[in-house]
Amino acid sequence: MRSDKIMSLLIEVESRETSRIPLIREKLSNYLEKAVGTEQVDKNRFEQELIYYIDKLDITEEKVRLRSHCNYFRKALESSDANGKKLAFISQEMGREINTLGSKANNAEIQQIVVQMKEELEKIKEQLLNVI
Repeated sequence: MRSDKIMSLLIEVESRETSRIPLIREKLSNYLEKAVGTEQVDKNRFEQELIYYIDKLDITEEKVRLRSHCNYFRKALESSDANGKKLAFISQEMGREINTLGSKANNAEIQQIVVQMKEELEKIKEQLLNVI
């Protein structure tokens, strides 16, 4: 099932996500050192700004909602009153979460996985058009 494929791709995202934030932190720290030097940097201010920046890149909510939408899609598909419109609405929500996940990822590997998720979602939408 295509929604299961999206779920397995989500697991791949999670496996790559652990190294993402430390790499961003290191990259920003190195850039700042080169740009202004370590003696010019207020470490407390840097940590505050870093926390704010990293919070904007957090994809936890998107992962939770995407997983929820995939599970709901599966339940709706298996129910006796499944209809194309309902499944189309759920797939639209899945697309929103996938897009947001991709825009916040700031990581090439994760963005490649997001493209695969989008491909699977497009296949779902094509199949739904045949039902509606």
